[in-house]
Amino acid sequence: MDRLQSIRVFIAVADAGSFAGGARTMGISAPSATRGVAELEAALGARLFARTTRQVRLSEPGRAYLEEARDILAQLQAADEAASGTAARPVGILRITCPQEFGRLHVGPLITDFLDTYDRVGVEVIMVDRLVNLVEEGFDVAVRIGPLPSSELTAVKVGEVRWVICGSPGYLAEQGGPMDPLDLPKHRLIAAHNNAAATQWRFGADEACIVKIQPRLIMSSVAASLDIARNGWGLTRALSYQIVRDIEEGRLQTVLAEYEPAALPVHLVHVEGRRAAAKVRAFLDFAAPRLRQILNSR
Repeated sequence: MDRLQSIRVFIAVADAGSFAGGARTMGISAPSATRGVAELEAALGARLFARTTRQVRLSEPGRAYLEEARDILAQLQAADEAASGTAARPVGILRITCPQEFGRLHVGPLITDFLDTYDRVGVEVIMVDRLVNLVEEGFDVAVRIGPLPSSELTAVKVGEVRWVICGSPGYLAEQGGPMDPLDLPKHRLIAAHNNAAATQWRFGADEACIVKIQPRLIMSSVAASLDIARNGWGLTRALSYQIVRDIEEGRLQTVLAEYEPAALPVHLVHVEGRRAAAKVRAFLDFAAPRLRQILNSR
């Protein structure tokens, strides 16, 4: 097995967490995958995996080599595309990660239009409410909500969102709305676990006002907490993009608008910068203006 193929097999095994899974990804037999990694380890003089009878995990040298190996293959792909003239033709599988509700409401609908436009591209969207490492987990593009930490990622800002407190018109008519954040503990509150600090809600442009709440109901889903708020049981906290249609159609109303914390930026981030593959550039050019129109018009 040549060196580049051995590197590709190594990456596939690392991503799958097993030789059998990596072999399936590469379309080869498990013994061939084992042999390819062994040849690479012999050439490097280092063990890339720690093997047990139950699992295969990256060794410390393996973790370091994985990132470099991905970069090597990305550079090779860019060079191949430039030489063959395919750099301008989006092809292949595009892997995208985004928060669950943002993905459901905004990424999913535009993905189908993107696929209809670029018929040689496939898309895999993973919706998770955690910070994903694009390099280690093999993603091309991520939607990030909030300030970006210092990194080598390339970011394209597409808008801003805000934390808001909301409830149904019926609940607010019956119970009255809070006049101050400190009034919130007097209300029936619904919190969502995947909201940051579910029991500490921050207010004000500098977030200096922190209200410790004791919600009577905690949900693991933002969508479920909003359903309950729509039905008039209590107040909940959400990001502004999650309730736009509810506000427009009168199912929910916001309260304490004058106490809202500063807006959070929304970015599309990717790894390769100017060397980004055609499929990544095409998606950014397609998605960024549509997301800006959605987020900045509200």
